[in-house]
Amino acid sequence: MNETDLAGPMVFCLAFGATLLLAGKIQFGYVYGISAIGCLGMFCLLNLMSMTGVSFGCVSSVLGYCLLPMIILSGFAVVLSLQGIVGVLLTALIIGWCSFSASKIFISALAMEGQQFLVAYPCALLYGVFALISVF
Repeated sequence: MNETDLAGPMVFCLAFGATLLLAGKIQFGYVYGISAIGCLGMFCLLNLMSMTGVSFGCVSSVLGYCLLPMIILSGFAVVLSLQGIVGVLLTALIIGWCSFSASKIFISALAMEGQQFLVAYPCALLYGVFALISVF
């Protein structure tokens, strides 16, 4: 996990903001602000939990690439309302997908076997905030 690629996560953040804009929500500042604060929090948490350190670029790269399902959710928000039972189920599925994939990458890269749920919980909180922006 020595290679960091921040071009893809920036494109995904821009695409997330663009699909929110198509739904009538101008939230670019919130997307970038929550991304920065969430990456900083996960960086601190992962450095405290793992024996090997992780760079801020690696954390932001993984969290940014795992944002892709949230773009799908905001794309659904353009064509249908996510405030019903179908929207709640779809949102829960997308949050689980994002947090599971991010925690799986962190666990395998940092050799933290047996701690996936401890990493997945803050990831789910972070992606839950993005889902709240998409739904409301």
